[in-house]
Amino acid sequence: MTSKVLELKKSLRLKRKARIRDKVSGVDSRPRISIFRSNKYLYAQAIDDVRQITLAAVDGRKLKLGNNKDQAKQIAAVFAQDLKSKGINEAVFDRNGYLFHGVVRVFADSLREQGIAL
Repeated sequence: MTSKVLELKKSLRLKRKARIRDKVSGVDSRPRISIFRSNKYLYAQAIDDVRQITLAAVDGRKLKLGNNKDQAKQIAAVFAQDLKSKGINEAVFDRNGYLFHGVVRVFADSLREQGIAL
């Protein structure tokens, strides 16, 4: 893709991200789960926006898991265990401007299957 197309895609994602963040906020009892997709890896973190701290995080690179649907399920399972160990059973999902399909959807559905209410 040309650099113009890539810049356009990035700017559109950032606009979607700003719209979402305007509506979504996390608190200690119900943190915000923010997801980030790079071309190779998947990252997620649970954030308390009131105290501005990260409560839990998962890094696909450290787990040696990539950015596809099967591996997103495994990353979500590890993340759900970490959340449950910290007493977090419900959260708000922040898709970070990404469209809710593919890897992002599988990650969210896997969290729900593990018992995290989104």
